[in-house]
Amino acid sequence: MTFNIRMFTAAFEKLDSLIEEKKDFLTNLDAAIGDSDHGINMRRGTRRILEKIRDKDYTDCGELLRDVAMTFMSVVGGNIGPLYGTFFMKIGQKLGTTAEVSTEELADAMMEGLAGVMSLGKSSVGDKTMVDVLDPAINAFRENASQGGEIAWDSAVAAAEKGMESTIPLVSNRGRSSSLGERSTGHQDPGATSSYYLISSLRDAFFDEKSSLD
Repeated sequence: MTFNIRMFTAAFEKLDSLIEEKKDFLTNLDAAIGDSDHGINMRRGTRRILEKIRDKDYTDCGELLRDVAMTFMSVVGGNIGPLYGTFFMKIGQKLGTTAEVSTEELADAMMEGLAGVMSLGKSSVGDKTMVDVLDPAINAFRENASQGGEIAWDSAVAAAEKGMESTIPLVSNRGRSSSLGERSTGHQDPGATSSYYLISSLRDAFFDEKSSLD
């Protein structure tokens, strides 16, 4: 089963609902090691994304994801807006004018997005950032892509959750929280948490579409 424009739109609707539900939790996570604004910033970003994309008649994934990327970059404050924006911009560039893509094609595009995030943020696994979720999730998705979307997405979400939880004992090496040194341990990273919500929303959009066709 392919991943298409309708699924991307549904995923951002799901992400918006999830961020609305979890915005205070994200803010509390960020209050411990950051600026206390991650929940607010993400809420502003997902709401503006829906305003931008909901009523547009997109014909290709690239155009949709460019709009998502530019909204993240222009609306979401701090480092997270440019990072999410780069992630979706790179994916959109890779997918181009296609209206639907195979699991393998999406996996390759997401790897491009991951590379963009790592390059911009100069971060890698273990730095206590969103990369601790995106790297294992996208690699699990890619490794299982040949087995179909169901297995690929389930493996991605499982890896994302494990990656999110792995940030709790880590010492932050990037961003504002890096100034805390050892005091950043014992706290789940807010960017990793919102990245887990993103991967979960993409998975749920895929399965909702699949269920409607069964």
